[in-house]
Amino acid sequence: MAKPFTLVQLRYFAAVAAAESMTAASRELNVTQSALSAAISQLEKDLDVQLFIRGRQRGMRLTAPGRQFAKDLAPFLEEADALYEAARGYSDVLTGELRVGVFAPLAPFRAPVILQAFEAAHPEVQISFLEGDQEYLRRSLLEGECELALMYGLGLDEGFTTRVVERIAAHVLVAADHPLAANPDGEVSLAQLEDEPLILLDLPHTREYFMSLFAAAGVRPKIRHRASGYETVRSFVGRGHGYSVLNQRLHHDQTYAGGRVVPLRLTDDVPGIEVMLVRPRGVRPTRRALAFETVCGRLYGAGS
Repeated sequence: MAKPFTLVQLRYFAAVAAAESMTAASRELNVTQSALSAAISQLEKDLDVQLFIRGRQRGMRLTAPGRQFAKDLAPFLEEADALYEAARGYSDVLTGELRVGVFAPLAPFRAPVILQAFEAAHPEVQISFLEGDQEYLRRSLLEGECELALMYGLGLDEGFTTRVVERIAAHVLVAADHPLAANPDGEVSLAQLEDEPLILLDLPHTREYFMSLFAAAGVRPKIRHRASGYETVRSFVGRGHGYSVLNQRLHHDQTYAGGRVVPLRLTDDVPGIEVMLVRPRGVRPTRRALAFETVCGRLYGAGS
């Protein structure tokens, strides 16, 4: 006997359950609230169970059966999406939307380059980037806000699958008028800077990585300022407020505040950082996501 509910009803339910708001879900789905309300009411009638508690102030709250239904429904909808992707796979042309997370300090260096290459290869795919720190991207992947993310291999657990696309060595950044900037070898050790003030790029998991470099070198840094913006760190350094340790290197020495900076190679035996493509474990990637990975592999090569 055929079940009375439809895939459309199930998708409507999932959207309302996630947003806990009929208004927000209707905007996301681009359907009227009346259509959503009718679909949800019919679904409850067909299932003979109340899925939501409706309230003017608190929106749409799931009942206990509603929460269980939403949990059980998630893998079913993923399978439905995979079936759709398989059917579309009979055509060689990729279409649809792809949402990619990108670690904020990486975004200005990598996102425009990847976007240009990806759009050239797959012009029918609408790609958008979700920018944030490591912890934000980790949560976004688990909550389905993005399908995959380009980020550092920091703070990840067994809930993710990863592919290394690039490895970047750490370097020291000093002001252009710093005495070490004139070093003909362009090198420095962390011990040479132990008594100088450090400008720390202070982001979740990133700060721990940088502090581990000092620990590996047996150096206790004197942190003077903490900043969450990459360009803010560079500007502090350029104005002579201290030095910093970073990974990404710009192609110019100017800062937003008008000062100039000079990168120096580290002589310490400290680990670089891995740039990875990260996906939630157990979720089947779409062809669009796999195509994105292929483009990144062509551009950066490591791990491909």
